[in-house]
Amino acid sequence: MLSRRAAQLPPSSTAALDAHAKQLAAEGVDVINLTSGELAFPTPREASDGGITAITDGRTRYTAVAGIPPLRQAVAERLTRAWRAPYAGEEIIITNGAKQALANAFVALLDPGDEVIIQAPYWVSFPHMVTLAGGTPVILPTGPGTGFKMTPRAVAERITPRTKVLLVNSPSNPTGVVYDRRELAALAEVALGAGLTIVSDEVYGDLVYQEGLFAATASLGPEVRAATVTVGGLSKTFAMTGWRVGYAAGPKPVISAMAALQGHTTSAASTISQHAALAVLLDEPAAELDARRAELDGRRRALCAGLAGLPGLRLDVEPLGAFFAFAEVSGTYGLAWQGETIRSAADFARHLLSAARVAVVPGADFGAPDHVRISYVDSPQVIGEALARIRAFLTEAARANVGAARH
Repeated sequence: MLSRRAAQLPPSSTAALDAHAKQLAAEGVDVINLTSGELAFPTPREASDGGITAITDGRTRYTAVAGIPPLRQAVAERLTRAWRAPYAGEEIIITNGAKQALANAFVALLDPGDEVIIQAPYWVSFPHMVTLAGGTPVILPTGPGTGFKMTPRAVAERITPRTKVLLVNSPSNPTGVVYDRRELAALAEVALGAGLTIVSDEVYGDLVYQEGLFAATASLGPEVRAATVTVGGLSKTFAMTGWRVGYAAGPKPVISAMAALQGHTTSAASTISQHAALAVLLDEPAAELDARRAELDGRRRALCAGLAGLPGLRLDVEPLGAFFAFAEVSGTYGLAWQGETIRSAADFARHLLSAARVAVVPGADFGAPDHVRISYVDSPQVIGEALARIRAFLTEAARANVGAARH
């Protein structure tokens, strides 16, 4: 009954693990959930008030498919001002989250068999979005030697006559790495030379912890901007995941095609959410956002320092953006827990949840089977308790192994 595409499509591992951890917590289990892809901060008052006003004023009808014009203009102005990526309102489409912006972009850009270069580690949905759009993911492995970043040479080596898109994700989910301006320019030169479109997922662009490091791909100049589709959203910056407001910015023909697709699928984003987004963009709580970013930076530093002291775990690169650390756990392989030997990151994560009640995401679905993704959105106290539980689990597993070896 199912199509081949549907039958081969796995559920999101990150969503499944987050749901499992939340279910255990709902059952009264003392679980520390470090799988989360959303901030623990509340939605800013400006956005909430904007949503409430939309309801009380009766702004609850359909909007234009591409979004209300004032919001499109506000997004364009913010990209121009904050990210030095000059856009006009008609070059923006408002979507039901950044995920829909990506999915729409791939459908609008790809014909069957067209190839998209995706670096690994990658966000779990990237390859499946390409496949659902009829394209072919071409995975470019990266590692500690390149700082988990693509190099121009590696990209050039994977370009074929069928290559259509280079996908860039900076800051990266899951690694937290950030491409600087020089690195992006070198990648863009290769892409433009081959006639590729760059899809640049920059949804974590406001969450970078080194001053001046982040650069939007479309800020590299008019030629690069004309070949780029920029994807972002309000979920991460403004802690508005449930409001489902994302956007894409790009050449008018691409944005028009994405709007036509959206008109035949979901229609516009929630009217109430759009007015909430407009309110927070017009009255952006800059001081509050700066304070939140500083708080996240402190949590990041605490987690990285704690991970450095855990036997069997290693951070190959320091995460400088987003809110994840990507730890290599192959040093735990061979340890046994309750008669089962840890042979993969999935084993490590499963036993960690069972024994220590700490949930992390194994890296196989990110294209990195020896790693786990650890979120640092929770309070320093929660992060500290999680690190203590992980250490206790590793200590107990090592002690059990020594005891078994003596017998």
